[in-house]
This record gives sequence, structure tokens and C-alpha cells, in this order.
Amino acid sequence: MSWHHEDGGPQRLQTTPGTLGARGRRLLVTTRAAPVTTMVVGNVEHTYLLRHGAGERAVSFVERIDPVTLEMLGRSPDLPGGAVWPGGLGIADDDGAIHVVFGNHCHRLGPDLRVQASQQLPRDRPYNGFVPLPDGHLVTKDFGGSRPGHPVPAADREPAELVVLEPLGLRIVDRLVLPEPSIARLSAVDTTVYAVGDTSLLRVRWDGGRLELDSKFAPRYRTLEGQTYGWDCVLADGTAWLLDDGEGTETYSGTLRGHGVSRCPLHLVRIDLGSGDVELATVGKGLGGLVANPPIVDVERRIAVGYDSGNGVMTAFDID
Repeated sequence: MSWHHEDGGPQRLQTTPGTLGARGRRLLVTTRAAPVTTMVVGNVEHTYLLRHGAGERAVSFVERIDPVTLEMLGRSPDLPGGAVWPGGLGIADDDGAIHVVFGNHCHRLGPDLRVQASQQLPRDRPYNGFVPLPDGHLVTKDFGGSRPGHPVPAADREPAELVVLEPLGLRIVDRLVLPEPSIARLSAVDTTVYAVGDTSLLRVRWDGGRLELDSKFAPRYRTLEGQTYGWDCVLADGTAWLLDDGEGTETYSGTLRGHGVSRCPLHLVRIDLGSGDVELATVGKGLGGLVANPPIVDVERRIAVGYDSGNGVMTAFDID
């Protein structure tokens, strides 16, 4: 397995080298009960599973698991966390250390799952994942949306803040408040970080010591009556790809079918990273569209796929 970070890496391409096997080959599935699981990452040596508890002061923990049987081979101590929203897990490319962001805490663990460093993050709210930069620094962001049992009206959402951490001791190196709230997870290409705000796509550059907002780049994707905010973007082919209509995901009840509140269909949004031009393509015809994950973009075969979790509709597009 070569999936070191959430969604496969900071561009969120959701791909890994290799295939499932020859066509027609029988696939075997192994299952295991593991409540409140967020994600799995792995390298050639180890596979790790991120899980967490419940409540406003929930803890997280990491399991080392067998990639075939899913048996737990080791477990970290409980890690201080905070208010619940799915966090993030990643493996450093240089030394195999594990970074965890959950609640308003970040932790660095060794491959043996012992804690090497911890840092409380500035805001008392969840931080939903992180992206690694080429120099090893981590960039995270607070989650600005509603959570189960904790609605946040759009008018009360605060602008998001980016936080940069150095990877060894997790010292906070820089902070930058964005012009908009942001519910989506961050994405990045090299030293450029992209944040999907609740109306626009925002771009921030990292120079090795500080963050700088690109004030000339803020294409607005939210332009339709009844449309709601977008989620994480995929960065591929000089383009940012995302799905809109994120309002309502906090009411998840084991399914997202019927939970959408947006008064227009779900859209695949394409934003040119050079010109800032925005295009929208309808994924499902019904109202109450709802996003749960980024779209899939296959640049080689020129196909993009979006899934409307509120209506159970999947649509594939040719990339022209």
C-alpha cells in the first residue's frame, strides 16, 4: 500500500500505484467492526487506522493493523482531541513518523505509535485534516461548519484560519486568517495551498517561513439560487475540481440519502487555476443535492465523476 496521506496526497487525486489484479480475477473482502473510523493510510512497512471517541472533548487513537486480516497489531495511547469532526492522518515520507490532526490538537507519533510531540491548535473547534508541504511543514485549518447537534448558521460562521506547523516538534510557525469561512479540507500543489471557502476558491503561497494570500485570485463558484458551499477540491490538469451543496452533511444518520437541504442540484465545479474561469455541470437532476467526498478525476482517460449522496446519483463526464 502506498497511500501516505488522506485522499492519497495533498492534491487529493485519490489514486495509488498498481491495480486490483487481472480482469475476471476473484476479489476477496475482509471486514471488521471498527466504530468511528476516519481513514486508513499505509506504506510498504505498516498500515495505520485513525479512530476517535465522542463528545466535545473526544480523544483520538491510531491502530497499526494487518492490511489483509485487519487485525490490530498495535495501538497508540489516547491522544487529546476536542470537538468531534473527522480529522486527518498521514505518514512522513522521510522517516515514517505519523501525524494526526483531530479536534484542536496535532500529534506526531513514531512508527511504534509512541507520542513524540503534541500541539494544541489555536481555536477551540475541530481542525479537519492537513496537507504536507515539500519541506515537511504541515498546514491545517479549523472547520467552520455545522456538526451533529451543533448547528452554525451561515451568518455566524467565522473566517477560517490556516496554521503552519513544523513537522518535528509541531511548533506553530505561521498563521493566516482567510477572507471567508471554510468547511472543506485543504488541498495543495507544491508550495501553493488552496482552500475552498463558502463562496470562493482561495489561494495561499508558502515561502518557507510565512503564508501569503493571493489577493488577485478568488474565483466565485457559488452563483446559483439555493446552492450551498463546496467541499474539498481535487487539483489536476491545471484545474480545481469540487462538488458543491455541502449543507446538510451534519445530519448524517448512517446514510446521507434524503438529508440534502440545498435548493438546487449538486454540481461538479471546474475552476481553471490560471484564468480563474468557473464552469458548473449538473451531477443529479433532483433538488437536495449533497456532497460527501471529492470528485474523482482521471486525467489520463479524460473522465471526471461526481456522486450526489443526497439522491444516490453518480454521473461521469468527459473532460473536454
